[in-house]
Amino acid sequence: MAGMARDAQGKDMTAALAIFVKTPGLSPVKTRLAATLGTDDATRFYRLAAAATAAVAQSCQPPLTPYWAIAEAGPVASAAWHDFAQLEQGEGDLGERLARIYAALQARHGRVLLIGADAPQLTPAMLLAALAALHDTDKPFVLGEASDGGFWLFGGRVPIPSTVWLGVRYSQPDTAMQLRSALAAYGHLATLPMLTDADNAADLPVLIQVLASLPNIMPAQRTLYDWLLAVTDHALLERTSA
Repeated sequence: MAGMARDAQGKDMTAALAIFVKTPGLSPVKTRLAATLGTDDATRFYRLAAAATAAVAQSCQPPLTPYWAIAEAGPVASAAWHDFAQLEQGEGDLGERLARIYAALQARHGRVLLIGADAPQLTPAMLLAALAALHDTDKPFVLGEASDGGFWLFGGRVPIPSTVWLGVRYSQPDTAMQLRSALAAYGHLATLPMLTDADNAADLPVLIQVLASLPNIMPAQRTLYDWLLAVTDHALLERTSA
């Protein structure tokens, strides 16, 4: 990264955006969705959702520098993810991996946003709003909560003790609330609009509706939307949502 602009503390002047991903074929992906759509279609959904997320991230350069945060190590995983710099999540549960990636990028960039590939309906405006929130001197953190009680985005501009990340129980209905409570001693937290993570079949009608309503839908999001319409059994999804 020679020649990169840095501030007085030596940090990269752009903020980091880490997209947490798993590599299909090396790790199971979208297992709850696969129970309804089948493994092949669930994997296809994951690839399209990741591509849509990457397209949104790419459009936010240069204020944001995107990274793939890859769950697996080795050349096969590395070859699966293109366009952005890569970081390995490393071993451990989600809290350990979030702590590791956040710490590495916060030391390098100062400001960090963490997302997954489960909310491909996000927009450039949402990511830039998250970044803008970190300019508020009273709020060193920003959180985008998910409708299932988790979060689709977390951002910060200060170091966070690993005990904060490790003390949260993830994939629970109150995960976001736990994280809020754990961070309370370290500063105030800005909030973003709630989104629905696409984890199971019941989430897909919401995703289809939101993608259809985007005023400036990106080509990769349009590809995902068209694919969803082509493969989704709407009658099944309506029964699942009931």
